[in-house]
Amino acid sequence: MSYLAQVFHQYPIEVHSAHGAVLTTRDGRQILDFYGGHAVAALGYGHPRWLQALQSQAQAVLFQTNAIPMDVRERAAQRLVQFSQLPLNKVFFINSGAEANENALRIAFRLTQRSTAVRLEHGWHGRTAAAGALTSGAEKWFGFPRAPFDVRVVSRTDAAAACAGITEDTACVIVEPVQGLAGAFALEAAFLHAVRERCNQTGALLIFDEVQCGVGRTGFPFGANRVGVTPDLLTTAKALGAGFPVSALMMTDAIAAQLPLESLGTTFGGGPMAAAVVEAVLDILESERLLENVNTLSRRLHTLAGVGPVTAVQGAGFLLGLRCTRPAKAIQAELLSKNIFAGTAADPHILRLLPPYTLTLAEVDALFQALSEIAP
Repeated sequence: MSYLAQVFHQYPIEVHSAHGAVLTTRDGRQILDFYGGHAVAALGYGHPRWLQALQSQAQAVLFQTNAIPMDVRERAAQRLVQFSQLPLNKVFFINSGAEANENALRIAFRLTQRSTAVRLEHGWHGRTAAAGALTSGAEKWFGFPRAPFDVRVVSRTDAAAACAGITEDTACVIVEPVQGLAGAFALEAAFLHAVRERCNQTGALLIFDEVQCGVGRTGFPFGANRVGVTPDLLTTAKALGAGFPVSALMMTDAIAAQLPLESLGTTFGGGPMAAAVVEAVLDILESERLLENVNTLSRRLHTLAGVGPVTAVQGAGFLLGLRCTRPAKAIQAELLSKNIFAGTAADPHILRLLPPYTLTLAEVDALFQALSEIAP
């Protein structure tokens, strides 16, 4: 009997320990992890500098309220702003991607005093009330009697049609520069530039949801850097803590200046252990040149088209979708039998890859070999 509420699909493995990109099951199997715990394990497992940062901060001060200034929190915010290379100079730390999106939406409605949010088709933004109202397919689990605001859904490929849906009643437009659950679908730069310009024209705020595609996942600091578009608000999580729960809402100085004291709040967000981990993760990404590794091996992974059941590769960096001739769940199961763990997506023919940035060429070649042994 399990005392856990059975609300998650369970894979037929039980992980006992992990190191690098390898999971070890209780029965001793060694499984190469190309899924990274939903894009979280950016540094793989057991990175010594990550562990040291967590241990050192826990020994110093493991928690303190945001009402008390702490240097580690300020350093983490400064480090994130510098890493981003974007003019988003103010940071609000929270705990999860959904919370970051919830707060970004709250700011947009508060500042614009408008009634409608615009999302793209196939977008995923979280399971909380506001974020869930903007998530594709949420009607299956949303649960609330009504959405907290009006929602308009627009095309993710037709810029003119999308811009037509952004009007004077639009408080904000929320987009994933590379849609994750939708199957690693990378939005075109020209599309995002058009949306940015339309937001400027109408006074709507542009929110980039980079919970999954941010913090180096695309081979750039953020998806915003990849396409050369600066949003008004940017949310990120997952790789930001590389396994420790933490998220961030980044914003322009102009937006931050309009937020009075107590307009946002959190108990655990920006705690000293989370802040220490953020600082360590960003230091590791830069000092070990992991974004270069992401870009190098991503180019290799893009040549998977034509290998076994794979017909095409989409996405960016280490957020990739392999389009398969057969249902991805079947390919996933066959790969797992060969000790390689990959993910699936809302698109039933997309196998999703979200590996650690520390992945090696030998581990990429192991995926090539496994897929070549699977029937088309």
